[in-house]
Amino acid sequence: MDASDADALRERVLELETQLQTSKALLRRIEGSKPESQATGGRPFAVQISLPLSSATHNLMLLSDSALPLGSFAYSSGLESFLAHHKPIPSGHSSLSLFHKFLALSIQSVAYTNVPYALAAFRDPLDLMDLDNDLDASTPCNVARRASIAQGRALLGVWEKAFAAPARTQRGEDSEAAAAIEVFARDLKLGVLSSEPFPVNGHLAPLWGVVCLALGLNLEESGYLFLLNHAKAVLSAAVRASVMGPYMAQTILAGHGLQDLIRHSLEKVWFLQPEDAGQVVPPMDLWVGRHEMLYSRIFNS
Repeated sequence: MDASDADALRERVLELETQLQTSKALLRRIEGSKPESQATGGRPFAVQISLPLSSATHNLMLLSDSALPLGSFAYSSGLESFLAHHKPIPSGHSSLSLFHKFLALSIQSVAYTNVPYALAAFRDPLDLMDLDNDLDASTPCNVARRASIAQGRALLGVWEKAFAAPARTQRGEDSEAAAAIEVFARDLKLGVLSSEPFPVNGHLAPLWGVVCLALGLNLEESGYLFLLNHAKAVLSAAVRASVMGPYMAQTILAGHGLQDLIRHSLEKVWFLQPEDAGQVVPPMDLWVGRHEMLYSRIFNS
């Protein structure tokens, strides 16, 4: 065999290797378009997917879900009364501009009246009952009080029916927060059955803090989510009151303006003790309190 024969063999080998690579690529393309069980000869196999998501992140998404059955859709947090008391609309304003003003005032009001109780309950869940009683005593507006209690008891029901069992699995049986919620729920049921006044009401803010702790959220997430959910409820009420459409509501939720407002409001009350909490927007109590006096209304507050 001379040199020319060797060169011919090399060319033939290269040609065959090229054909082999082309055939393999075609086979991979065909198998890639089939279900996994067909591509492996009818034997299904599991592909393990590793995502850097903890159970706390999953719980955060659950608590931020608008479908969380707290009954928030029944309350406008004073928006309906606010709009009714601004008719006719002052010159130079529109319903949308009035809403932006109300939303900012509402978030500031909730930040100073409720968030300190949520943060304090997160920091020390054993103070849950005292914080609940203190918040009840410091809420002079009866309409706001009823709304807070209704949503707080709804959150307690969601905890007992949906969150409690997974939380025990994730966090263990020795969770101080879960134990505090169980004691609180027991005392609340005893208070409902008793004819004597019982210092358990079920306000939303302190229960929110303890439930977030039991589900593994951190303090910053708990406070931010409390205000974000309030903003979502007010925006939902605005859509149903025909102040804006759903796309405009989502635009406001996604905007940096709302994010900055929530962050700044949370920063201002971060170290505020519950005994120093109070209403910083006095007209808010008037708007919420006069809601019952409206001739017609579609919300409970």
